Amino acid sequence: MHERRHHSCAGWVQAHPAKEHKTFPGKPIIARSIEAALASECFSRVIVSTDDEEIAQVARSFGAETPFRRPAELASDHAATLPVVAHAVDWLIEHGCTPEAVCCIYPTAPLLRPSDIREGHELLRSTGADYVITCCAFEFAVQRSLEISEEGFLSAAFPEHIDSRSQDLKPLYHDAGQLYWGATSSFVKRIPFFRSRAVPLVLPRLRVQDIDDEEDWARAEFLVRWMDERKHDQA
Repeated sequence: MHERRHHSCAGWVQAHPAKEHKTFPGKPIIARSIEAALASECFSRVIVSTDDEEIAQVARSFGAETPFRRPAELASDHAATLPVVAHAVDWLIEHGCTPEAVCCIYPTAPLLRPSDIREGHELLRSTGADYVITCCAFEFAVQRSLEISEEGFLSAAFPEHIDSRSQDLKPLYHDAGQLYWGATSSFVKRIPFFRSRAVPLVLPRLRVQDIDDEEDWARAEFLVRWMDERKHDQA
């Protein structure tokens, strides 16, 4: 049975809307998130939440819906993800569409694969969790972090671990910033992502890149090209 499901491609850096339709490479970066959502075949509707008409036009040209405009109070650079997605879910329910599950995909997630979306959905179904969140292991042991004092000197942020071997320390993870699968009720109730029954979808570091500045953008482009070349070589 094909379930009624909804995907919200919600923006993360709202202060710079031009980033969502900046070319990456060859097409607006938001298009890659939309195409991954459509290719996953998990959703009956793919909806982009935005207050920007130019982004909305780009989204529609790549097959997404833009049936509403995000309210101003959720469109600032301080707006959190949860209330943005909850607003989209509330809008759907008010307009006669109650999805069984919801997936928020960031518009700046060009390394996300349709198979990741499918795997996340299966985890949500099989575990009965509130959310499934993509995450990634830190590249280096966080417990051996260094900090710089106001005087410019280095010191151990966690002195008790500075002489520990990295392989002896507990692995720690960070939010990969790609997707949040959740039961519709979790979003309606505004259950916080990291104070809930959330399970991880662990991604390899080579497919995770937060995009906040030009260096991040260049690294993400390099990784996308590298993965595309690997696909071509293996074809």
